[in-house]
Amino acid sequence: MKLWIVGLGPGGEDQITPRAMAALESSDIITGYTVYVDLIRPLLPHKTFLTTPMKREVERCHMALREATQGHSVAMVCSGDAGVYGMAGLIYQLSVQYPPVEIEVVPGITAACSGAALLGAPLVHDFALVSLSDLLTPWEMIEKRLACAAEGDFVLCLYNPASKKRSDYLARACDILLRYRSPQTVCGIVRNIGRAGEESRVLSLAQLRDTQVDMFTTVFIGNSQTQQIGEHMVTPRGYRNV
Repeated sequence: MKLWIVGLGPGGEDQITPRAMAALESSDIITGYTVYVDLIRPLLPHKTFLTTPMKREVERCHMALREATQGHSVAMVCSGDAGVYGMAGLIYQLSVQYPPVEIEVVPGITAACSGAALLGAPLVHDFALVSLSDLLTPWEMIEKRLACAAEGDFVLCLYNPASKKRSDYLARACDILLRYRSPQTVCGIVRNIGRAGEESRVLSLAQLRDTQVDMFTTVFIGNSQTQQIGEHMVTPRGYRNV
């Protein structure tokens, strides 16, 4: 009984690690959110796939664990890294309800890293990763975390910056950050990382506040030392006299 929790990276076939592909190849059944499973279905046409739609994460994990306890080798796939806003934690929490299953987390390239590479080097020094989705975290807590990270002069990477129901959340986040940061703070946005339509842009915090983004966008907000060098966003590591 084996359950792999596999990070697929940002979406492109060339960014799935060899270890992740090996786990998928070793699995009898591949489970996951429909959109993520569809990314790999053409690569593994001989596999059995089980999916659930958005907001059915608990059901999805139970499904994977049940299949594993029945003697199958199972992979639960996640975008990016399975341990960063992925299914790894939930699988471990629910696994106590089942007979012992061997669980292995297979890391993937999260959007913070793949998006940073497109922008240049924004995360070279200390940074904080915050999701603006309030489905699982109250907005008041998100506000507190943003304010604390801003006061501490962390570079910020924001996941889930907006949706149809949360169209103003990025603007609200920027308003919090503008209490501590200059309007000219260097920022960056990346959309559709590793997929068709991939694009990136460097802009100021003031410009970012009025920029429309969506759930396929990852946002980077520099610290007081972050620079724009050409078309790139770069945070110094801290070397002196450079």
